[in-house]
Amino acid sequence: MVTAILLAAGSGNRMQGQVRDKILTPLHGKPAFIYSLQAFVDSSLVDEYIVVYRDEAQKAQLSALVQDHGLQELKISGAPGGQERQDSVIHALNIVNERCEFVFIHDCARPCITASAIQSLHQAVVSDKAACLAHPVVDTIKRIPQANQTQQVELEDLDRNRLWAMETPQAFHFQSILKAYQNVIKQKRAITDDTAAAASIGLHTTLVSNTSPNPKLTTPADIAYIEFLLKHSR
Repeated sequence: MVTAILLAAGSGNRMQGQVRDKILTPLHGKPAFIYSLQAFVDSSLVDEYIVVYRDEAQKAQLSALVQDHGLQELKISGAPGGQERQDSVIHALNIVNERCEFVFIHDCARPCITASAIQSLHQAVVSDKAACLAHPVVDTIKRIPQANQTQQVELEDLDRNRLWAMETPQAFHFQSILKAYQNVIKQKRAITDDTAAAASIGLHTTLVSNTSPNPKLTTPADIAYIEFLLKHSR
């Protein structure tokens, strides 16, 4: 059994108030959320969905979108978002069906995800218990001594041949990632993705190179670019 956790509760602060909810933002004719949901449907892998919502108003809007796009026959549950990302994920993991073997965790702010990428990720997680879509970093990356220090700083060179940018979905053996997140919550760690939770219990992750652009909708400038990608990929 496979479960997809769809994260839709993000605050969207970096949208600078230009859109009310980036997950509901229309992109090339459809809300961002629907692109993610439809990609998982098209993969033919998922048995149940858990949508992590921000509040009751957003929950109602997401439910209406599911109905409007003819997806009401899917097995979809809801889980309330938490203060931090790890809180949102553990809320969803806590209601996953106990028969689940593998779980995908996806940020719905990445609407360009494809069914074929999900299928490739599934092959990897079945084999290795932890897998993540990612792409090699092509820019020259420097590290500074401390955050927000930018004037006349010593720049540390990093070997970009060893640098990968993480994407979502990230996929895991269910009981393993549940244990990992329980560990994160117990230790009160702050993490920004699920592979960090996995690493907290010594679970190594297989990187699945994604050949299709899968950017995150983060700032107003991202909207036009993502719409361009969606227009030319579908």
